[in-house]
Amino acid sequence: MSGSGRIRNADLARRVVSADEAAAVIRPGDTVGMSGFTGAGYPKAVPEALARRITESNAAGKPFRINVWTGASTAPELDGALAAADGIELRLPHQSDPVSRQKINAGQMDYIDVHLSHVAQLAWQGFLGPLDVALIEVSGIAEDGTLVPSSSIGNNKTWLDQADRVVLEVNSWQPAGLDGMHDVYYGTALPPDRRPIQLTRPDDRIGVPHLRVDPAKVVAVVETDSPDRNTPFKEPDDAARAIAGHVIEYLEHEVTRGRLPAELLPLQSGVGNVANAVMAGLQESSFQGLTAYTEVIQDGMLDLLRSGTLVSASATAFSLSPTAIADFNAEIEEFRDRILLRPQEISNHPEVVRRLGVLAMNGMIEADVYGNVNSTHLMGSKIQNGIGGSGDFARNAFISFFVTPSTAKDGAISAIVPMVSHVDHTEHDVAVIVTEHGLADLRGLSPRRRARLVVERCAHPDYRPMLTDYLDRADRDAYGRHTPHLLTEALGWHTRYLETGTMLPAA
Repeated sequence: MSGSGRIRNADLARRVVSADEAAAVIRPGDTVGMSGFTGAGYPKAVPEALARRITESNAAGKPFRINVWTGASTAPELDGALAAADGIELRLPHQSDPVSRQKINAGQMDYIDVHLSHVAQLAWQGFLGPLDVALIEVSGIAEDGTLVPSSSIGNNKTWLDQADRVVLEVNSWQPAGLDGMHDVYYGTALPPDRRPIQLTRPDDRIGVPHLRVDPAKVVAVVETDSPDRNTPFKEPDDAARAIAGHVIEYLEHEVTRGRLPAELLPLQSGVGNVANAVMAGLQESSFQGLTAYTEVIQDGMLDLLRSGTLVSASATAFSLSPTAIADFNAEIEEFRDRILLRPQEISNHPEVVRRLGVLAMNGMIEADVYGNVNSTHLMGSKIQNGIGGSGDFARNAFISFFVTPSTAKDGAISAIVPMVSHVDHTEHDVAVIVTEHGLADLRGLSPRRRARLVVERCAHPDYRPMLTDYLDRADRDAYGRHTPHLLTEALGWHTRYLETGTMLPAA
């Protein structure tokens, strides 16, 4: 038994070492699969120890960099510490750390932006190269040597299976009540051996509660007692509340028309303040008996579970504010049978998303008048975070919503533009666009009709005249009339901001 009481396997308990000793098993040039997804369940002690070692090595003239794979974004102790030490050569599949972002955009760190549901398959296919080390946080080790997952699963199953060496961080800060809240499915395979995933409801259990690991591969175990670090959510502002109101009114309309059942279809909500505001709006609505099949459980979704408006939620991770984390830990027994955490290859699985008929709500940076969405880049070349799981859900959802305030930079930039500077989600995958000014349902409309509706319903009033003028002239002068564009001018909306600080086109 370990000092924390969380390591109940005698063999693995004998492998407990310090974080510095564990970091020493990671070598220059290694590829390391880290646990973690949106600031939950990531290793905390070993990455910081490794960052110190890398800093010392680089200062001695011995370059030391590694490749880092995760589930999604992590936190300062991992992404931030290793990036600040100039210790990351390649990062995938998603990040949100400001130091990492700066190095990626400066060309000092390679970054592969991948649909989150695809990462495990790419690893198994060998396209990403060999995985040297899996560095995984767990909340405990059972007597039989299986691992009790932490507050996220992400790609941990794949990393444990694929890695040559395994380092475990056993974090006693994570509540013991997490045991039993996970559903780890080991039935995935590559073609031609792939089988249907027998998941027909969001709350179906199709796997086992613990992760498996070959004990011969475990080279170090580190005990920690460190909290997850998630960012507090802002109180919804007027724009976020208005967006939430438009979405809920639309859902009510779809129920009235008979296109959605009274309890809706399973909900998916991306990370962010606007998405969280939509969840808060549902709390105040008349909807009951809701379910969720999503990536992350945020504060608003936890509130829906607490009130009973949401009867169950399936995800791969939590993304809770510090206050909500404390509340969850205190009430974990109340949530045990209503929350399931799955590997992200299942939580984001396109076939499951499509079959369940998920209602997908994700944020964006900008949308163009025809419905193409940019969710990753500023001015077409500067990455923000990455596509994450939005593409997994948008292309396969029953209805795919993209939400954003209509302007940024205190009104200097319009989020509705003639042509997006980077396309993450094509017009074919976007059903509904929502801003504080209104909602545009684009289904069943030709491109020119979509464009007029997006400008009329979603653009900020200050930008509607310019966008309407653009559409009028494009209708008259474009090379073709199916999706009329004046290419030089459309892209000029973005370069204009660099020159003048405003998205307003030149006179």
